[in-house]
Amino acid sequence: MSDAAKTPSGPLAGLRVLDLSRVLAGPWCTQILGDLGAEVIKIEQPGQGDDTRRWGPPFVEDGSRDAAYYLCANRNKKSVAINLADPRGAEMIRKIAIDCDIVVENFRVGGLVKYGLDHASLSQINPRLIYCSITGFGQDGPYKDRGGYDFLIQGMSGLMSVTGRPDDQPGGGPLKVGIPISDLVTGLYAATSILAALAHRDRTGEGQRIDMALLDTQVALLANQASNYLNGGMLPRRLGNEHPNTVPYQDFACADGDILVALGNDRQFRDFCKLIGRPDLPDDPRFAVNGGRSPHRQALQDEMQPAIARWKSDDLIAAMEAAKLPGGRVNDIPHILADPQIAARGLVRDMTRSDGTPVKILGYPGKLSKTPADYRHAPPRSGEDTREVLMTLLNIDGAELAALMEADVIAERLR
Repeated sequence: MSDAAKTPSGPLAGLRVLDLSRVLAGPWCTQILGDLGAEVIKIEQPGQGDDTRRWGPPFVEDGSRDAAYYLCANRNKKSVAINLADPRGAEMIRKIAIDCDIVVENFRVGGLVKYGLDHASLSQINPRLIYCSITGFGQDGPYKDRGGYDFLIQGMSGLMSVTGRPDDQPGGGPLKVGIPISDLVTGLYAATSILAALAHRDRTGEGQRIDMALLDTQVALLANQASNYLNGGMLPRRLGNEHPNTVPYQDFACADGDILVALGNDRQFRDFCKLIGRPDLPDDPRFAVNGGRSPHRQALQDEMQPAIARWKSDDLIAAMEAAKLPGGRVNDIPHILADPQIAARGLVRDMTRSDGTPVKILGYPGKLSKTPADYRHAPPRSGEDTREVLMTLLNIDGAELAALMEADVIAERLR
């Protein structure tokens, strides 16, 4: 059985999502909903498709030449190529929305009004609709008309002010996170908000609008760093791999490479000092409790580093594991994807595209005992489901489909 032929079986089976989003935050959200069983209909522009299809190399070596980037966020979806700028295309999308439970879009504020695909228009024809808008800065406020991109949000939100090495160290200065964290977390918050809106609809029958902003999400994610400032007056700063509150919680150099030491309480600190041959350190009044270690972190590091440097990294990690102390090494991506723990958890999965091309994806990380995520539809080629969806949902016959294709209102595949 091909991936596309499998029947949804997750907890959201029976729900239908109209996905008007592209790039990452929106597609990440809708992929989560698809993993959990929802039917996701991804609307793409004929002849163009999702922007990320071209964000390579690397590319899939098949007729589609889709970028690997696109594959990360678009499984469990059907691709329908409709030109929404054509009134006939917009009308078809409105008709699809009548039979949908959820809409996710990431157009600029007000960008869908002229097509009659905004929340006000669609909620009139489907009052139960949950309509999630994802933008850089939200539907109101002085920045609402600005375009938002992950890199800009990481900088503007304050995240880059606490990411990277201190300015006075080699390589110091602000750094973005190595993944598009603002997009990804916005997608996660959007999915969570949609599930909450579904619960409300189950009780009341009411749909609602969800306004998600990348900036809001990333500022909310400042978590302890923001709380340190708001409630303690502490100005967060870049500390490299160190923790702003808990010490020691950082990387250290062993004889043959670096390891990570993540000690979360005073007992772990005492046990670790004994393990490395410095049981005297907790007797120093500066280091006895975390409240003292934090302001005296440099002095503590100067004492600990020579003792740690005598160890080989594998030996120290093994000793920490035996003592039930949290530690490890910095893996590169090939190493972690081949790690036996990741294999045991089944996170790397094989799928097959509609043309038979095999692709690998990272699965949904949550393990639901009764309604697990499933993987039934590999990331689609652009427009490959146009015919099936329009014939099934809108009862459009073959002759009308041919005429719409001839007029470039719809397409079956990205050329």
